[in-house]
Amino acid sequence: MTFLPTSLVGSYPQPDWLIDRQKLGHQMPPRTRAAELWRVAPEWLEQAQDDATILAIREQERAGLDIITDGEMRRESYSNRFATALEGVDLDRPGSIVSRSGNVVAVPRVVGKIRRRHPVQVRDLEILRANTARPVKVTVPGPFTMSQQAQNDLYGSVEEMALDYAAAVNAEIRDLFAAGADVVQMDEPWMEARPDEARRYGLAALRRALEGVSGTTALHICFGYAALVPGRPAAYSFLEELADSPVRQISIETAQSSLDCSVLARLPKKTIILGILDLSTPDVESAQVVAARIRRALPYVSPDRLVAAPDCGMKYLPRESAFGKMKALAEGAQIVRRELQGKEAAS
Repeated sequence: MTFLPTSLVGSYPQPDWLIDRQKLGHQMPPRTRAAELWRVAPEWLEQAQDDATILAIREQERAGLDIITDGEMRRESYSNRFATALEGVDLDRPGSIVSRSGNVVAVPRVVGKIRRRHPVQVRDLEILRANTARPVKVTVPGPFTMSQQAQNDLYGSVEEMALDYAAAVNAEIRDLFAAGADVVQMDEPWMEARPDEARRYGLAALRRALEGVSGTTALHICFGYAALVPGRPAAYSFLEELADSPVRQISIETAQSSLDCSVLARLPKKTIILGILDLSTPDVESAQVVAARIRRALPYVSPDRLVAAPDCGMKYLPRESAFGKMKALAEGAQIVRRELQGKEAAS
């Protein structure tokens, strides 16, 4: 694999001909299904999503990224495609929760034991794998986050429910690696939103989700989409706790928050997916700004344990801005690669 590789966190902007981006951007990420967002008739939707996926792959390749995702073209949100495919949830009569931003949102209502009926994203991965020769990454929602995005009307405790979500994620991850994934990433933003609960049972759910998994796994933990959740704290409330977890890579934000990267020294065994693109603005960073943000981490993480990425998913950015930022990401990483290789040659 390329030294100091580049990758998306997961999502890339969906085309306007595929989804109503204005409507998408003026509501919170849906936790139940939101079929009204799609501009394509149901009988043609899968074909349109396939085409949009190939466009997203080509744009990542053209920008120079090293690890490719499917851009999450088939998803109304990062979590609802998988969460609503599971057995045990009543989608016709959803429940509700207060989101991390303080809004009341509709969520799956859990009325039966959570089970995975069938592989949910394996075909998505197969389309991705068939259309690029580069390493590929696929993302799934994490079990802790799904347990926080559901109304529990069955289980005696949320802890018990989270472990069943973890078993479903474990089965999906195994199938994704069997189908050719190079990296499988779990998205766990609610570990940051609810750190006490994450300590109490989120880590146990994470261990269950990765039981018996031998491929390269990642975990994305963030402060929420910049387009929907303004402002960033200066530090994570839940991060160092992941140091002894079985996940191999940890994806974090550093750009918008100007995170003090010294905290990364406390994750000495992990590869860090370093968020260095600020997604709160459509303005495209220069390659030099990207390189400077990578350099901030180098005193605390050896470069062989770094992957350069955006802060979070790029779903809500204008497409031209997202492409420009990806290109700057690739060019900035290349600047740092040349610097590091020059130092090595001189030593």
